[in-house]
Amino acid sequence: MGTSDDKYLDQLRARYQKASKKERTAILDEYVKTTGYHRKHATRVLGGPRARSDGPVRRSRKRVYGVEEAQALLRLAELFDAICAKLLRAALDVELPGLYAAGHLQVSPQCYEKLQRISPATIDRLLHQYRPVGGKSRGFTKPGTLLKHQIPIRTWADWTEDRPGFCELDLVDHSGGRLIRGADHAWTLGFTDVHTGWTECVAVRNKAQVHVFAAIQHARARLPFPLLGIDCDNGSEFINDQLYRYCIKEHITFTRGRVGHKNDNAYVEQINWMDVRREVGHYRYDTPEQLDLLNRLYAVRHFYSNFFLPTMRLQEKTRVGSKVHRKYDVPQTSYARVLASPHVAEEYKAQMCETYALLDLIDLRTQLNDLHRRLLKTVSRL
Repeated sequence: MGTSDDKYLDQLRARYQKASKKERTAILDEYVKTTGYHRKHATRVLGGPRARSDGPVRRSRKRVYGVEEAQALLRLAELFDAICAKLLRAALDVELPGLYAAGHLQVSPQCYEKLQRISPATIDRLLHQYRPVGGKSRGFTKPGTLLKHQIPIRTWADWTEDRPGFCELDLVDHSGGRLIRGADHAWTLGFTDVHTGWTECVAVRNKAQVHVFAAIQHARARLPFPLLGIDCDNGSEFINDQLYRYCIKEHITFTRGRVGHKNDNAYVEQINWMDVRREVGHYRYDTPEQLDLLNRLYAVRHFYSNFFLPTMRLQEKTRVGSKVHRKYDVPQTSYARVLASPHVAEEYKAQMCETYALLDLIDLRTQLNDLHRRLLKTVSRL
């Protein structure tokens, strides 16, 4: 607008502010016809110091969520292992009423109502500055050649992943990056079901096949459904005659991933990070005390992860040009997925329901924190 237009507007404002109601209506009608402004905007321009605008007026939104909600979300994020906002929203839909009723979440009624309807995007915005930054891990898999030609590479024809029972296996190294000749260090066997996400972890003193085989049997005994198939990498701790004969005897499908294709075991690799590295870190664990603490921690995490932490399963992946679009299912806990599966016997489901009724989220999280602190006290920082 030019200077003459500004002078005209100043004069029109002066007339408008001194005019009667009827005269103001006439002035406003003429100004709206001349400028094309919305009547509300024209009223504000003539009635005050608001500048004219060729575009829409942007008004700041009133804050709905404040400090109390942010602090409550921090507490809840800690209880649910800092899972992402979409998974946290799904967990709150199930567990929030119980936590509030039991007094574990002490917030005002207004805050509780807001937490019931807060969206994942808003959760992300409130917690963004508190998200931890992850690092990279190292792997120490020694290829196994024995019987490799007899154990097939996994294909979709070998597995029926629309039902529980087909699990991926992997070992996580706890050498702390220090390989000492003649000295053993602990390893964690990760054992995860592809369909439900049900996860078991067992720590072993080294990765000799006798210890790894015992850990597999221990993890199998804790599954709430029959074991139908296992898939592993090409390490000699898995590719051996003992495990091969065991799978034949128990009618378990035994497959392996391709050499050099780490993402063939993507489900258990994710668990290696979520349930192992984030919980026990990258330190060296090589004493009987540390091995005992690791297994006690995993025993608690068995209930915590499977019964209270939701997961999302990839349903579809399509590529459009250079972009890959992924579609996930509704977030659910492994416990809920097992209950929803028609392939799991009712007796297993009844046992799980009885177990869930006895569990307390706060108690499990407290036990995990205590075991985590005790484990870190044993770590050598040298």
